[in-house]
Amino acid sequence: MAAAHLIPMNPQPFSNLCLPPSGTIRNALEVIDKGGEGICLMVDEGQHLLGTITDGDIRRALLKGATLDDCVEPFAKKQFTSVPDDAGRVEVIDLMQARQLNQIPILDKAGRLKGLHLLHEVLGARPRPNWAVIMAGGKGTRLGELTKDTPKPMLKVAGRPILERLVLHLVGNGIRRIFISTNYLAGIIEDHFGDGSRFGCSISYLRESPDQPLGTGGSLSLLPEAPGHPVFVCNGDLVTQVDVARLFDFHQDGGFTATIGVRSYAHEIPFGCLEVQDQCVTSIVEKPTVSQLINAGIYILSPEIIARVPRRFFPITELFDEEVRGGGRVGAFEILDEWIDVGQREQLKQARGGAQ
Repeated sequence: MAAAHLIPMNPQPFSNLCLPPSGTIRNALEVIDKGGEGICLMVDEGQHLLGTITDGDIRRALLKGATLDDCVEPFAKKQFTSVPDDAGRVEVIDLMQARQLNQIPILDKAGRLKGLHLLHEVLGARPRPNWAVIMAGGKGTRLGELTKDTPKPMLKVAGRPILERLVLHLVGNGIRRIFISTNYLAGIIEDHFGDGSRFGCSISYLRESPDQPLGTGGSLSLLPEAPGHPVFVCNGDLVTQVDVARLFDFHQDGGFTATIGVRSYAHEIPFGCLEVQDQCVTSIVEKPTVSQLINAGIYILSPEIIARVPRRFFPITELFDEEVRGGGRVGAFEILDEWIDVGQREQLKQARGGAQ
């Protein structure tokens, strides 16, 4: 997973966040005020983190009768949450949400302070005006019993639903308005995500009728209003770290009305293959590998092409076929980042690191 935002630890920018254990409550308040990050980090001479102090800790100390000139060390949190410097963004967000933290220190193996994760930075870059639509209405029949009571996008990978990973990845890339297309076991998805505020975004639902599924493209016709900017669209069963910013830039720079994320797929033919001309063998290749670019289920669609989506069962590939036949520009963006389509048990096992 991509690393969360890391503020590098060095004496110049971080001296105003740190305080020795001999410091007073007044000193800690000054650090919190000047540092602007809502926290004071109590460290020894070797930069080992001994405790953390927040406004709340100081308020509780004063209510217990402490004065501003008392040593702050007894009131610092010694049992604090920290992460190693290789912790991924998803892991950090999980901890922050679970423990309602706005900051998490980063420590090396010796307990030395190396940096600080900040919630507003971890949740994402500068907000983008673009929307995202995640298709999460399929039944996932190829996964058999695994999706009998759980929508495929809600199956867990490393303890977190696939769909939640997608939402957090999009939020981390600046997308703040997300639509989720639902149908099969829609209530499970909607109960989990609610209005999206818990995940740092606004989430609305494009609800298909159980009796009239709209397919991978038709649900776009349920958008409540026309988008003002290109829209990120993807399947809800993907484990991916696609570079969203590069994808939008590629779409804009190429002047495309639609961009399809593609992935190189290699398949080894388990036989010797022959080339024949005039009934004579001209070459023999033993078990060759054939490579093709496949549709990765990730797209950027400009507003004008979304406006043409009909409200009926409509595979999204038909939209691209129509655009190409009409002379429109459809781009192909090769995804080199992590990407797994969890459509069958083997892919799910791969996403789970070999576990079923």
